[in-house]
Amino acid sequence: MTSFVLPHEVHGDGAHKVFAVHGWFADRSAYAPVLPDLDRTSFSYALVDLRGYGEARDATGAYTTAEAAADLVELADRLGWGRFSVVGHSMGGAVAQRLLAVAPDRLRRIVGVSPVPASGLPLAGEQAELFAGAAHRAENRRAIIDFTTGGDRPAAWLDRMVARSLERSDAKAFRAWLESWSGDDFSAETVGSEVPALAVAGALDPALSPEIMRRTWLSWYPRARLAVLSRAGHYAMDETPLELVRVVEDFLRADEAGETDGAGRGGRA
Repeated sequence: MTSFVLPHEVHGDGAHKVFAVHGWFADRSAYAPVLPDLDRTSFSYALVDLRGYGEARDATGAYTTAEAAADLVELADRLGWGRFSVVGHSMGGAVAQRLLAVAPDRLRRIVGVSPVPASGLPLAGEQAELFAGAAHRAENRRAIIDFTTGGDRPAAWLDRMVARSLERSDAKAFRAWLESWSGDDFSAETVGSEVPALAVAGALDPALSPEIMRRTWLSWYPRARLAVLSRAGHYAMDETPLELVRVVEDFLRADEAGETDGAGRGGRA
């Protein structure tokens, strides 16, 4: 894999270093709704653009979660971050889990916000056609966003999410990323990891539901716990930003405090 510096922006100057990795539909601007309320004294957040998105829209690559994990390690080295945590949304949650295999000794904690499991998320039939067609069809992207937020969000918000997605992603890369996050099963490389792991699931998300998190993250990772956001679907950053910041930063802070994981397996924040 070719060395590549992920475009990024750093917020805060705290000792606890944290990467924030976006999902399939957006670049690092996906985290814009939570930025004003992050604890910038305790944490330093590096928001990145994966290859094919945002400032890396024209970057070539394999567009895989494995490549993205290697890119993050490269960026950590350049930033001088010896150890760090990772927050990943959806596809970015799969990237976070890749790091459990690539650089486990450098991880403090990982957080998946509606994360795709390390086993992938196989698609078939009409669902596969819907997702594959989303690379070039705005109506497919809109249908996916609407479905994964419980069909309960305003039309204007759906339109804005689709417009941002089309503007900030390259169609070819978008399609290639689908093959990786949906089809790659690397769970054998991560099951049993002792890195503390938090899965945040939206109660309104039927695609990556709390039950799926219980069957994957909570059964795979001995120090995993689950937080369910009752008013969120798949896009908690937009739907419930304050609740998301609170549950994520409480989990990250437990590392500095030397706390145990409290609820432990099957726990609910």
